[in-house]
Amino acid sequence: MAAAFDTLSAAHDMEQAGLKREAAEAVAGAIRAGQGELATKADLDALQAATRADIATLRWVIGIHLAISLATLAAVLAIVFRP
Repeated sequence: MAAAFDTLSAAHDMEQAGLKREAAEAVAGAIRAGQGELATKADLDALQAATRADIATLRWVIGIHLAISLATLAAVLAIVFRP
């Protein structure tokens, strides 16, 4: 889960830096609203693990298809070039 954004503290900091209160609150609210779908490190780690597993499966499937294709080619060539 992503860390919570403290809008009150951020708005106060912006107000102390010279921004009008309404503007500071609007900026802090916009930042908070934009954080709804942030990914955490755990999310990214899970996605990486799933992607690695998918790649491993694809390598296996491609290998099997290649082996079948080569076996089929060898059989066809054996029939075509029969002595």
